Amino acid sequence: MAQIPSRQQILDWVAEHPESSAKRDIAKAFGIKGAERIELKRLLKELEAEGLLERRKRHYHDADRLPPISVVQILHPDAQGDLFAKPMEWQGEGLQPRILFVARKGDPAVAPGERILARLAEVQGEDHQYEARLIRRIGHTPHKIVGIFRKDGDGGRILPIEKGSDKEWRVPPNSLFGAQDGELVEAEQSGPKGRMGLPIARIVERLGDPSAPRSVSLIAIHQHGIPDDFPDAVIHAADAARPLGMKGREDLRDVPLVTIDPADARDHDDAVAATIEEDGGAIVWVAIADVAAYVQPGSPIDREARHRGNSSYFPDRVVPMLPDVLSGDLCSLHEGVDRPVIAVRLHLDAQGNKLSHTFHRGMMRSLASLSYEQAQAAADGNPDEVTASYLDYVIKPLWHAYALLKAARERRQPLDLDLPERRIELTPDGRVKSVNFRERYDAHKLIEEMMVLANVAAAEELIARRRPLLFRVHEEPSLAKIDALREVAQASGFTLPKGQVLQTSQLNRLLSQAEGTDFDELINVTTLRSMTQAYYAPEGLGHFGLALRNYAHFTSPIRRYADLIVHRG
Repeated sequence: MAQIPSRQQILDWVAEHPESSAKRDIAKAFGIKGAERIELKRLLKELEAEGLLERRKRHYHDADRLPPISVVQILHPDAQGDLFAKPMEWQGEGLQPRILFVARKGDPAVAPGERILARLAEVQGEDHQYEARLIRRIGHTPHKIVGIFRKDGDGGRILPIEKGSDKEWRVPPNSLFGAQDGELVEAEQSGPKGRMGLPIARIVERLGDPSAPRSVSLIAIHQHGIPDDFPDAVIHAADAARPLGMKGREDLRDVPLVTIDPADARDHDDAVAATIEEDGGAIVWVAIADVAAYVQPGSPIDREARHRGNSSYFPDRVVPMLPDVLSGDLCSLHEGVDRPVIAVRLHLDAQGNKLSHTFHRGMMRSLASLSYEQAQAAADGNPDEVTASYLDYVIKPLWHAYALLKAARERRQPLDLDLPERRIELTPDGRVKSVNFRERYDAHKLIEEMMVLANVAAAEELIARRRPLLFRVHEEPSLAKIDALREVAQASGFTLPKGQVLQTSQLNRLLSQAEGTDFDELINVTTLRSMTQAYYAPEGLGHFGLALRNYAHFTSPIRRYADLIVHRG
């Protein structure tokens, strides 16, 4: 016997299915049959009498046009900051129409991925076909699945690709979204168990051929059990977050902090600044978004972030650790906007040695969001309109501090592998267009060295305060791995000393011998493969590759839970 839905369940279902809200549609969605329909009819009349439901004559609409009242899903902002949406009930043969979301004064904020009930108006002569205005937020995030659609005489079924899942999902005829037999589809739960005890789903996106390029990432995500949608409680908590004020914070808005990131970066979680000292030393500031102020221990956002552990990156998408409201906005150090940070002030001598450090809970305002290319061009004497005004008191001091850190690095001799990063460029349909070497500038190395220094300071600070933390540990390679590397080196005409305590400087001498020869890449790759896997641990066992005694991750709490733990410390 099916359970009669609650009043709220009925209202939510009707809001999501404005074109399929006859009594028999509702009964079918909730698996209600026979005499149970009498109770459903009574409940519907009660809602109608209270004005919560309006009874209308059944009407039809052109399959290639959207109904005036539709459920749509908000997409991520485009390059101009406009919010677009996709229809949840598109049945047309062609491409689904483009919908611009137009917020009115007083409307609540909506987040990417959120579904709303909207009033649609057709427009002409624009790059979009409809404009949507909010009627109301749906208010929950349904469970999503990705699977192969199999059509039958009564709609169809979805066979999930999720690892360990053998449960099929039933898709009613009015929820097919035009899917064809054998296609990979994304669907969401739209009702409780129906006929034959299968849960009811609605297809929301056709992903096409399961072997197509854009399907690969989604299949990997689901086969490895990576959670790619946030639970309702997490979305609600993130939506409720508001910008933090100055209470309990130092005013760091006069520190000339800038962010330096890839040109296409959506979030900016670290900023840097430097000043040159009279003795040739430098003061370096590294400011990191204060994610811990928004993600409280035990909260829904915290539990989900701990479950994910980190953000997961694919060639065509990112599965974030935190909702976009935080990672892309409140915890992103956008240009000209006040943002709470935990910053470390580092004092370097003229040889690049760290003399001291202090941590500060503050409020910063980024002077500029620079790309690596922009910063490098300015340092090379070719500033653009943005960097020209910052050349003397931002760019030059940063490069002076980098020169000091570079000298200190050369004395320390961390492992100096030469393995260029590759950049995968995709076509619009997700096919690999090219795999190229990513240009590596001093600007990249500057940020890396400053982040390493901040991570060292964080570990030392928490050790001194006797606070628990997660260290980033990289142990020495095993003797067997080093013996194998030595054999490859000797066969290639190079030497690696034997019978000594292995140091990174010895490996660097081997890499230097191979540089520029036919064996350059072989020795670099073999050296890399001889290394142990780095891991997180509550004990500080050192970082062999960086040649550091104490090291912790502090600089990316937006995408690594270990960094969030260090921030809380």
